Amino acid sequence: MDSRSFLGLESTHNRFRWKLPVTRKISVGENFLFGGCGLAAAISALEGTSGRRCVWATGQYLSYANPGEVVDIDITIAVEGHAITQARAVCHVADREILTVNAALGDRDFEASGQWETMPADLPPPMSLPPRPTPPENEGTITSQLDQRLVKGVEWDQLATDQSSAVQSDGQTLMWARIPEVIADVDAVTLAILGDYVPMGVGQSLGRRGGGNSLDNTLRVCRMVPTDWVLMDIRIHAVERGFGHGLVHMFAEDGTLLATASQSVIARLRTE
Repeated sequence: MDSRSFLGLESTHNRFRWKLPVTRKISVGENFLFGGCGLAAAISALEGTSGRRCVWATGQYLSYANPGEVVDIDITIAVEGHAITQARAVCHVADREILTVNAALGDRDFEASGQWETMPADLPPPMSLPPRPTPPENEGTITSQLDQRLVKGVEWDQLATDQSSAVQSDGQTLMWARIPEVIADVDAVTLAILGDYVPMGVGQSLGRRGGGNSLDNTLRVCRMVPTDWVLMDIRIHAVERGFGHGLVHMFAEDGTLLATASQSVIARLRTE
């Protein structure tokens, strides 16, 4: 299955409009569209309309879409050059705007290349680690569609429910992840889904059961190589004024930097 089929994204007779039926499969436990799936659908629509691959895309989250609703994605090609297309996607349910995405797409012939960000060394292989359990309230959601293996971090039930017993980390969480249904086709759309993990890192860094709701998400695509698993190197820079800021470096199993994703989130804690 490719990433577009996984999302359930549908083309229409108008190449500038796409439709995304919101299902529980691409939603979170709180019963609204997972932000990473929203960005992924917009990127897929942008690529489908422009015929070019995503270089960079940034989304601003404005509202929520619930299972049973249909998100219309309207594409505008702002500039179409020889090698690069600049475009935007407006995702809305009727007149309620959910997500706005700006993007650049294309490929250029350029003789030089390099990678300076490196994957952490001496990591255990993903299959040697236990799968992260899916909480009962998340059954059937996007969480249950992902195979996650925690390398550095604390499982949810071991995180504190109050500040007095919280132990803050160094701000880094490491986790292997994959979407088994699209395991053979890691692309920008897949990475947009996997990259929405700064909220998880907020809770991990604070040592608290919590996370947050995304205000934005920027995906920067580097190099695609075949890989079964993606290493999520989640780094939280700060949590202040009720907001968390951080990024995710996504590596293939061979150490290739696939993409980066950066976010600001509305930080939230759970006390129950």
